[in-house]
Amino acid sequence: MVSIQYTPKMKLIKEAAALLVPFRKPSRPVVMLVVFIQLVVVAGWWQSKGNGLIPTPSRIITKLVEILSMQDFYNNLISSIGLTAQGMGISLLIALFVSYLSTIPFFNPIARLVIRCRYLTLTGLIFLFTLLTKDGHQLKISLLIFGIVPFFVTSFLSVMNSINKEEFELCKTLRMNSWQTLLEVVIIGRFDQVIEVLRQNFAIAWMMITMVEGLSMSEGGLGAMLIKSNKYIQLDVVFALLLVILIIGILFDYLLKKLRHWLFPYTKIQAATAED
Repeated sequence: MVSIQYTPKMKLIKEAAALLVPFRKPSRPVVMLVVFIQLVVVAGWWQSKGNGLIPTPSRIITKLVEILSMQDFYNNLISSIGLTAQGMGISLLIALFVSYLSTIPFFNPIARLVIRCRYLTLTGLIFLFTLLTKDGHQLKISLLIFGIVPFFVTSFLSVMNSINKEEFELCKTLRMNSWQTLLEVVIIGRFDQVIEVLRQNFAIAWMMITMVEGLSMSEGGLGAMLIKSNKYIQLDVVFALLLVILIIGILFDYLLKKLRHWLFPYTKIQAATAED
């Protein structure tokens, strides 16, 4: 039987062909090369089609460099990140409390009601929150919490519902009561999922931050910068700020993923096994 010797060129062609086949997983260098080519093609098309009103990529990059040299930008960036972190932290604690309480039948309807609240729009509730809060900072935090908590609870309940029944049966075999089972299986046993849920829902908070900052611009923030730029139709500034927001969101997603792998090393093995 004749064995086929694959040359580097043949391997590259084989991996490139795998890009067009469902469920195939090409190597990371090939994927990165394809992404780079796609970005270059899109940027080139955008550059050629841009006009006076819609900024071209070159204008956006130039404006981005200019913005990064301004001290005021970093003050606004720190304000946005701090507000997001505060809102996420409070929302996480509330969501965990509601999710764990949902295991008690008396409190389960409350968790279900919180989940349904994710369909509510904040537009009609801004006036109510304005009346209930004493300043702009509390208003922004309250809106962030109201917008984030339902998605957190939804994700946590999904994690809890995916727990195998055998784990609960094992606790019964070990003569654990219901509270011990809750602690061992749900709280401690799925604590690594808390960071994963935080990572998955960070995008919601980061997306909302620009909206809530526009309601009270006294503390600044990227949202305030975006609204001011939109007001004066400075679209190159708007696109540059959107690029910054996108990059920071991707960076935080990466850092939270690495944090989970660092705190819980076994999750890295699980992720590698799932990819294989």
